[in-house]
Amino acid sequence: MTMSRVLDIDVAKPPSRRVAVAQLPVEQRGGEVFAHPLVPVLTGVIVAVLVALAIGHARSAGLIAGLWAAGGVAVAVWLRAGRGARHDVAFALVLTTSVLIGQLIAGNKPVLSIVFTAANMIEIGCAVLLARRFVPTLNVSSLNGAGRFLICVALIPPIPAAITVALALTQFGPYDVLEGFQTWWFGHALGLALIGMLGMSLTGATLARLKKSGAVWEAGALLTALLSVQCIGLAARLEVGIVTIPLLLIVAVRLGVAGTAFSLLFVTLLSVGGAMLGFGALTDGTSMSRAVMMAQVQVLVAYMPILLVAALLEERDRLADCARTGQIRAEQASESKSRLLANVAHEIKSPVAGVIGIGNLWSTGQLGPVTPQQTEMADMLVRTARQVEALAHDLLDLARAESGAVKVELRPTDISGVLEDVRRSAMLRLEAQGIDLQIECESEGLIAVADSQRLMQVIDNLATNALKYGASGRRVILRALSVDEHVRIEVIDFGPGLSEEKKAQLFEPFNRLGLERSSIEGHGVGLAIAKRLVELQRGAIGVISAPGQGATFWLTLPQA
Repeated sequence: MTMSRVLDIDVAKPPSRRVAVAQLPVEQRGGEVFAHPLVPVLTGVIVAVLVALAIGHARSAGLIAGLWAAGGVAVAVWLRAGRGARHDVAFALVLTTSVLIGQLIAGNKPVLSIVFTAANMIEIGCAVLLARRFVPTLNVSSLNGAGRFLICVALIPPIPAAITVALALTQFGPYDVLEGFQTWWFGHALGLALIGMLGMSLTGATLARLKKSGAVWEAGALLTALLSVQCIGLAARLEVGIVTIPLLLIVAVRLGVAGTAFSLLFVTLLSVGGAMLGFGALTDGTSMSRAVMMAQVQVLVAYMPILLVAALLEERDRLADCARTGQIRAEQASESKSRLLANVAHEIKSPVAGVIGIGNLWSTGQLGPVTPQQTEMADMLVRTARQVEALAHDLLDLARAESGAVKVELRPTDISGVLEDVRRSAMLRLEAQGIDLQIECESEGLIAVADSQRLMQVIDNLATNALKYGASGRRVILRALSVDEHVRIEVIDFGPGLSEEKKAQLFEPFNRLGLERSSIEGHGVGLAIAKRLVELQRGAIGVISAPGQGATFWLTLPQA
C-alpha cells in the first residue's frame, strides 16, 4: 500500500477521527493485512464460530458464558481496520449478523439471541467509541496508552451490556441478577483486555523482536514453563499464583506487551476453563459458577496489571533508544562543529598574521613616511587584527577541548607560585589600572596535582574576567586553601554580581550574557574552555554569586 493510500481520508469521516488516524503509525492504522477487503468477512466468520463455541462449552452462570473472546476479536479488528463512517456502519452490520448467527447455531431461541446480540453490539460499539475518544493513537506500548485502553475498552463497555442481559434474563424466569452481571462483566472484560491488547500490540516492531537470534526459542520456553505450572496446579489442585506472577513478569521483561497478552490468554483459558471442568484449587467446596467467578477475578486482579508493567518497560526501552539516538546525533553535531571551528580558526590565523605584520611596518614608517593620523590608523588596524587573532586562538582551544585533543600533564604544582605569576601578568593589563589585586594563601605549601600551564591559563582567564566585569568593586582577590584533600582556588571580585539565570548560562560557549554590545571586549568562549580544562585535570569549577554581591569563581583540584 502506498503512503497516499494509507493517508486517504473518507469525506464522511469526522474531523477528529481523520486527525487521529492520520497521526497513527502505519502499522497501527491497519497496514496491508487489516486493510484487505476480505478482513470484515473473515472477522465475521471467526466471531460467529467463537460465539457458538462460548455458548456451547463455556456457560457458567445459566445462559451466560464465563469465557468470551468474540468481543475482543471484533474490537481489535475494528480499531485496526477502521477507515471512516461507511466502513464503521458496514462492519457493525457484519458483526451483528455474525453474533446473531453464532447465537442461533448454538441453540439459543430467536428472542434470546436478539437480546444477546444487542448487548454484545452495545459492548463492542462502546469499546470502539471510547477507544477512539480517549486513546486516539491506539498505542498500548506506553503506560498511559495501556491504562487508558484497559479502562475504556475492557472495564467500562461490558457494564451496560451486563446490566442489559442480567435484567432481560429475569423476563424469562427466576434468575440471579448479580451473579449474571458479574459473570458477564468479568468474562467479557477478560476477552476485551487480552485479545484487544494482543491485537493492538501486534506491529512490525513486535514481529521484528521475534526475528532476533534465539527470540522464538526463548518465547517458547517461557510459554512452556507458564503452561506447565498452570497444568500442574489444575491437576494437583494447588494455588500456583506465587509462581505464575514471577513468570509473567519475566515474560513482560523479555517479550513486551504482545508476549504478555498472549501468555495471559493461555493462562486465562486454563484457569477459567479448568474451573468450569472442576479442576484447580478454586473448585474445592464451591459451586462451578462461584469457582469460575473466582478464577476470573484472580486473572483480572492478580495477573492483568502485569500488562501495565510490560507497557511501562516497552515505553522505557523506546525512550532509552530515542535518548541514545539523540545522544549520537548530538555528538556527531558537536564533532562537526568542532571541526568547523578548527578549520575556521586555521584559515583566519595566516591572513591575520599578515595584516598585523603589514600594520606594524606601516606604523613604524618602514613602508615610507607616515603622518600622525596614518600612524594612529595603523595602530588601530593592528589592535583589531590582534583581537581577531585572539578569537582564532580561542576557537582552536575550544575545538581541541571539545574533541578531546587537548593533552594535560598532571604533576605536583605549587599553587602559590601559579597565583603569583597570574597576578603579575594581570597587573600589566590595561583593565588592572586602579584595581587592588591581592593574593591570599592558606599556607605556602599548597601543592595540587595539575598541569601548571593549563591551570595558569584557567586562572588567568578568571582573573581577567574579574578585572573586566568586576572593576566597579575596585578589588580582586586570588585565594587558595585546602578543603577535604583538595586545593580550592577562588577568584573573588566585588562587582555587580550575577543572577540565577545568568549563572545557569555562564559556561555556555559564545554566550556573553547580554553584553555583546557593551564596551567590554570578549568572545564568550573563555569560561567554556576553562571548564573543559579543569575537568581534564580531574577537577571541578563553579561560581557563587548574587546580584549586587560580587562573584566568586572557584575551582578544586586533587591535592598532592
